Amino acid sequence: MPFFWIFKTSLSPRAQLFKDPPVYIPHVTFDNFTELADQVPLLKYTRNSLIFAGATAALSVAFAFTAAYAFARIPVPGRNFLLWLFILSMSLPEIATIIPLYRLLSNINMLDSRTGLTLIMTSVLIPFTVWVLIAFIQQVPYDIEEAAIIDGANLFKILWYIMVPLTSPALATMFVINFINAWNNLLYPLAFSGTAKSKTLSVAITEIYQARAPWGRPWNLVSTLGVVMVVPVIILVMFSQKAIVRA
Repeated sequence: MPFFWIFKTSLSPRAQLFKDPPVYIPHVTFDNFTELADQVPLLKYTRNSLIFAGATAALSVAFAFTAAYAFARIPVPGRNFLLWLFILSMSLPEIATIIPLYRLLSNINMLDSRTGLTLIMTSVLIPFTVWVLIAFIQQVPYDIEEAAIIDGANLFKILWYIMVPLTSPALATMFVINFINAWNNLLYPLAFSGTAKSKTLSVAITEIYQARAPWGRPWNLVSTLGVVMVVPVIILVMFSQKAIVRA
């Protein structure tokens, strides 16, 4: 029902939004999308969001996979202590890290850049991803790796030709989860992006100005932006459905 109402509102003329009784089958119009594109650089924000979320998901899964393999297979001294540190880092509120992260990005000249946002968000998502992937890697029998070592396989070949195919459902699932987390994140793009060259779609919700109307906020534009943000996620989940179910 919420999805239906968002889509209905995005396609409804403004005059029909607050009809009593409600209009469930509106006169379809795309004026809301045109008005939204006039208020914010919609295409640029969409491109930034896709690059930011896609790069963050890919990097976080790649780095977390190698770290999870080390935790699962290599008896590192203090391994359990390091894993507990990961849990502590996940419990730290994002708002508490804004000032030090801002100063860090400022010192390395990465404020207002997609690269800086990607690095920050990747570091935030890695601990949880490591914890999830460790369980999947531990389910793979080590005998398979021993047989590959006897046949002369090095660590890279073991990871690429054995572990990646066997854990691909988990990797795909974590990619989707991390993509959605980065796609929906508002705090970091809002704090670290100052211009349209790095702002994402989530920031656009703060830039839609309030129209002078009896109903106050422009709910038609808010719902239209919601549709723009929801549709790519739905498409991604649909294409990844088989891998998610296998995981």
